[in-house]
Amino acid sequence: MNLAVILDLITAREATADQAADRLREQITALTADLARIEGELADLKVTRTTLRILTAAEFTADDPTIASAPYQQILTVLDTTTTGMRAKDICLALGVDPIPKHVESARAKLKRMVKHHVLTENQPGVFTLTPKRT
Repeated sequence: MNLAVILDLITAREATADQAADRLREQITALTADLARIEGELADLKVTRTTLRILTAAEFTADDPTIASAPYQQILTVLDTTTTGMRAKDICLALGVDPIPKHVESARAKLKRMVKHHVLTENQPGVFTLTPKRT
């Protein structure tokens, strides 16, 4: 082999290596951009989780936690229409919620929580009414 052939082989190999390095640099750039996007999303999710925990904690430690959120307000609105009281299943039906066991139990838990905070009374087992307002 002569020197010219060897130099041509080196030049060809160098061009191939340069192309491979360029492809890898492009991939690194794309991966770096993807990583930055995903890290931003993770940071947003962390902030959202923290905010929700703070809001939830505030709801259940407030002076009147049982009426702070929309589901409780909806229950109070339904109970405001009756003087005889309602059962959890009836409240689900009035709210247009499918009265399957998990929904009824969720409503019952909210009702019991409102009884605990003296917003509702349960004079008969399972029948909930608004606590009479003191005058």
